[in-house]
Amino acid sequence: MRKIVRRLPIMFLALVLISLFASTALADGSSTLSNNDLAKSINTMWVLIAAFLVFFMQAGFGFLEAGFVRAKNVVNIMAENFLDTTMTTVGFWAFGFGIMFGSGTALFGKEWFFLRNMPPELNGLPPLAFFFFEFAFSATASTIASGLMAERTDFRADLVYSFVVGLLIYPLVGHWIWSSDGWLAVLGMRDFAGSTVVHLVGALVGLAGTLVLGKRRDKEFGTDVKQIRGHNIPLAALGTFILWLSWFGFNPGSTLSATNANAIALIVVNTDFAATTGAIMAIFLAYLHTRKWDVSMAFNGALGGLVAITAPCAFVTPTMALLIGVIAGLIAYYGVELLEQLRIDDPVGAFAVHGLNGAFGTLAVGLWATDAGLFYGGGFHLLGVQTLGVLAVTAFVFPVSLLLFVGIKHLFRLRVTPEVEDEGLDLFYHGIESYPEFSGIELQGIYLKGIQEVSHGGTHTSQ
Repeated sequence: MRKIVRRLPIMFLALVLISLFASTALADGSSTLSNNDLAKSINTMWVLIAAFLVFFMQAGFGFLEAGFVRAKNVVNIMAENFLDTTMTTVGFWAFGFGIMFGSGTALFGKEWFFLRNMPPELNGLPPLAFFFFEFAFSATASTIASGLMAERTDFRADLVYSFVVGLLIYPLVGHWIWSSDGWLAVLGMRDFAGSTVVHLVGALVGLAGTLVLGKRRDKEFGTDVKQIRGHNIPLAALGTFILWLSWFGFNPGSTLSATNANAIALIVVNTDFAATTGAIMAIFLAYLHTRKWDVSMAFNGALGGLVAITAPCAFVTPTMALLIGVIAGLIAYYGVELLEQLRIDDPVGAFAVHGLNGAFGTLAVGLWATDAGLFYGGGFHLLGVQTLGVLAVTAFVFPVSLLLFVGIKHLFRLRVTPEVEDEGLDLFYHGIESYPEFSGIELQGIYLKGIQEVSHGGTHTSQ
């Protein structure tokens, strides 16, 4: 062992020399590598690294939702997040990517289905690199819906709707806004990284599913009733941190280029600032109303800020990003209260975070974009286009999703039986529990408590 330790400096020096030699050799042969090829390689690596972070968001959503549901449904919600990714992949590969980015009409693309006949380059990138980045976004939209529908959705129904979202619903909206042919893009709508395209779409799908499902059996509405609490706040905290980190791929990666350093730096700072003030505002509101520092509200406030800044992150100043986060924290907190008043069961607060803040973030572009926003002398035009986009997407996604879930309800099964819901979805659907020893420990605790009561009660207890 000592010999190995003594040799480490020599090994390190050798690696440095090899690296220097390789870089020198590359410089000598650089004449064979054009500037365009070099820029394409750098941009490709940047976009793929960002795509890996976006893909890692699935882990963040999984941990967040697992922490916010009860122990008996943890395996199921993790399975839904995992399989949402796979089902969306298939749908997006088959038709979704072509509908979203292929040339066609103002409503949908008509080429590149099954990734066939792809051009040699898309947006300055290899087409498969661009596909992978966009697929990661589509998987996020499907996963958002699972949070609203948690703890009572049939597992097969989750697979079906995830496939349809990646195949049709998400790509159509994406074409309208992100394709040069799209009718909202032509009007000038801006959604830099997807406040509407990803987050509002996912939230609307989930809202439709929740309304068709109905509330959980033991859910009671109101502030004066016992709320169903998540079983593991540390797990939800880990999910939130992962999502916050992954958003640094979600937003900056949407530049699709590593060459504009100033734009990337602005987007990174704006993304972080909005999450920061969103978390602060939400937890202070929780304390104001309950005299408790409810950290779960801080999680949702941070995520609300991230969702809200996703559309305007490239168009606003850092100071405005702080303000956007403050408003997003307000929306995240009071949005949860609003759904309680409306008697809509959203176990993880997903609609307030992704739906309401997705709409707000899109409108924020029209308010604070430095080149065309209302408060920067741009008038009402951009704000009007942004408002039209939010309304049009809502008018399309929500009723189509309602029809989808009604169809699933009648053709397959949308909601689990009352017995399965009471027992928990983990054992029925997956045959395993997240904490196999938990039930035994719980029973053992009850047994010991009973023994103690008997020993302290004496003759009275025995009677």
